[in-house]
Amino acid sequence: MTKTASLTLYGRAWCHLCEDMRAALEPLLAEFGAQLAVIDVDSDPSLEARYNELVPVLVCDGAELCHYHLDEARVRAALAAHASRVAAAS
Repeated sequence: MTKTASLTLYGRAWCHLCEDMRAALEPLLAEFGAQLAVIDVDSDPSLEARYNELVPVLVCDGAELCHYHLDEARVRAALAAHASRVAAAS
C-alpha cells in the first residue's frame, strides 16, 4: 500500500466542470498530501465510452467518489480512510 493517497480525475481539456473540480480538490490534496492524476478521456476510446457524459469523474482506489461536482465529504472520508489504513499498517 502506498503511503500517499492517489486520486484519478477523468475529464476533458475543454470541460469547465473538470477545471472546477480540479481547483476544488487542491485544498484536500494539500491537507492529506494526496496525489492527483488527471486523465483526458478523449485520449482513449474505452475511457471515452465509459465516462463520456459523466466527466469529471473522481476515483480513489478503484471507487468512483463523485462526478460532475466535488463531493467534499465523500472525498475527505476516502482520504481519511486511506490515511487510517496506512497508519494501521505501520
